[in-house]
Amino acid sequence: MKNLYRTFAGVLGIVAVAVQYWLVTHGKGGALLPASTVHFFSFFTIVTNLLAALAMLAPVFAPDSRLGQFFDRPSVRTAIVGYIVIVGTVYYALLRKIDNATGLHLYFEYVLHYVMPPLFVLDWLLFVPKGEVGWRNGLDALAYPLAYLAWTLVHGAYASWYPYPFIDVLKLGYPRMLSNTAGLILAFLALELALVAVDRLIKQYQNKTSP
Repeated sequence: MKNLYRTFAGVLGIVAVAVQYWLVTHGKGGALLPASTVHFFSFFTIVTNLLAALAMLAPVFAPDSRLGQFFDRPSVRTAIVGYIVIVGTVYYALLRKIDNATGLHLYFEYVLHYVMPPLFVLDWLLFVPKGEVGWRNGLDALAYPLAYLAWTLVHGAYASWYPYPFIDVLKLGYPRMLSNTAGLILAFLALELALVAVDRLIKQYQNKTSP
């Protein structure tokens, strides 16, 4: 059951990203322009959905590999839950009203933002062992969003392009952008710590109800 579920969710994530990529490049005349490809894979939504899909598929198809074992760790899967929940939350709260996608593009936008996050959360609730994640995981989980932020600032300064309006230095300036990103980093930290707390509560409940 677990492997079937993860295979379905992982393949769905890969297909959704692949279709979005095709639509983006096709909209530019069908040419696989290097700049368009770099821009596409500079969206947090895209990278995080690929990460989530890999976390679903690697333990199924390569369970004994380093990659499969890495993504099977409760600490890693808990961190990814936080990332993918932020993807859906930020889209719903800040981006959906300014999203100009239509048709097939909009359908797969919904898959990436509204379908994949619940699928990964459900996997975490059902299949990930509880009680093995420490509070330190909340801080360790910040490595990924901080690395993404660093890439976004460096690439944005070079290309004069930013993937999201709330981190657009050209329009906001550095003080406003840094204020926005500080708020997001705090949201990441709060969410990751909340997940650790939920993990511990579930473990306590399991211990009380186990024979």
